Amino acid sequence: MAGALLNTFRLARAGFVLAQHGVRFVPRGVPVPLPLELARMATVPIRLLTAPFRRDVPRAKRVATALMELGPSYVKLGQFLATRADVIGPELSADLRHLQDKAEPFSMAEARSAVERALGGKLEDHFIEFGPPVAAASIAQVHKAYVMDGGVKKAVAVKILRPNIEKRFYRDLDSYYFAARIIERFYPPARRLKPVAVVDNLKHTTDLEMDLRLEAAAISEMAGNITNDEGFRVPDVDWRRTAKRVLTIEWIDGTPISHRDALEAKGFDTAALGATALRTFLRHAMRDGFFHADMHQGNLFVDDSGKIVAVDFGIMGRLGLAERRFLAEILHGLITRDYSRAAAVHFEAGYVPPHHTVEEFAQAMRAIGEPIHGRTAEEISMADLLGQLFAYTEVFDMQTRPELILLQKSMVIVEGVARDLNPHLNVWDAAAPVANEWMESNLSLLGRLKGVGRGAETVGDVLLRTPALLQKAEQALVGFSEMAKSGLKLDDATLENLAARSRRSRAADVALWIVALGIGAIALMLYCTL
Repeated sequence: MAGALLNTFRLARAGFVLAQHGVRFVPRGVPVPLPLELARMATVPIRLLTAPFRRDVPRAKRVATALMELGPSYVKLGQFLATRADVIGPELSADLRHLQDKAEPFSMAEARSAVERALGGKLEDHFIEFGPPVAAASIAQVHKAYVMDGGVKKAVAVKILRPNIEKRFYRDLDSYYFAARIIERFYPPARRLKPVAVVDNLKHTTDLEMDLRLEAAAISEMAGNITNDEGFRVPDVDWRRTAKRVLTIEWIDGTPISHRDALEAKGFDTAALGATALRTFLRHAMRDGFFHADMHQGNLFVDDSGKIVAVDFGIMGRLGLAERRFLAEILHGLITRDYSRAAAVHFEAGYVPPHHTVEEFAQAMRAIGEPIHGRTAEEISMADLLGQLFAYTEVFDMQTRPELILLQKSMVIVEGVARDLNPHLNVWDAAAPVANEWMESNLSLLGRLKGVGRGAETVGDVLLRTPALLQKAEQALVGFSEMAKSGLKLDDATLENLAARSRRSRAADVALWIVALGIGAIALMLYCTL
């Protein structure tokens, strides 16, 4: 109960900060349970009182300012929800895409202390020079430093986690879980969106970002995957100067990919760079099942040789073989206008419930795919396209696929990067070679033979483990037999456990009302004092 109350007040505070900036944290016109309706009404006086102070402030900026005021975990949540127009609506999703992960840097004394605790000894034992922070975000900040490598002075980038950042993040994540569980329980229409799974995904990416050794490992893994690729590379990792809270990598002296005029002045073909960025991402996702999930303009540079160099590997995405096939066949179906096949893949993957028909869903896919053919990129509204996709997920009772959340976010970001480099880029034409390459490698006769080989290995593994599986089955049958003889019993411990669950359920009921009444009471207090 204490945890429910604490999370309630944390969420109430967030609601008030959003209201002060004119943000409706519960959208108007959306049917919600009575307690949340009361919470929505309670914030109206706050928005009205603050309206004169934000009349000339764009809403997108108000949302970003509110989230930055709430702290680093809300900045991450905002960036994460920007990918979920199906949850928060396309308009707010578009606003949140403008949210920049920038923060005030922490002091040089704290940075020195963090490096010395992580690497041992003195700072000077590891770096011959160590400069002030050059970039600061919600989780970490980056310093430029120098090391001696084989008698040569070399520049490196040193990423350091913020002091006590883990405690702050996990406290807020607990509140997110609390809200997600309440929503799933009391608002059935939201269950197909899997709010708890969304928070699970956010927690997972945060866990990975909080251990910089994992980021170093991600860079190393991708370096191995792209050995034979052209036009793209990743920085070298300095493992000797890397620990859980400190990451040291090669310093990239390149032109930011957002500086198109500077790239053109250096003689680079920006249209080709745009196509490379898009195809590189798709190749990593489909071929390797491992992709950079934060490839925005601030994380991409072009070196003097014309290669795109990515930095900041804190957020990475993985796709299994089934998801990769799904992605490739959907792209291939839209590009070749084979909408029946694109629709069938949704059913084979279990994304669309079987009570719908392939033909009906193919019709929906056609409605999405046909308008994009023969049109230039500037004529295609990706917001409208995503809006259609999200609308169809509801029409066809499609549940959220957590494993595809990062992929959806990343595709939108990379497409934006590619179109900034080449405003006339048709993303579908650019994607076609990669989709065809994957189809040829995996769904051609040779690809299917390779798949059979992999399947044979799996079958062989199962056969090797068959004796152990049979033994476990026998033990289970014995257990059921004993249960049948003695009957199913509820002992005192089991009954107490059931009672505890019931008490927790009642606590959730009370907590939901406290959210609404607490916001209402604080709103009234503020209204009377202003």
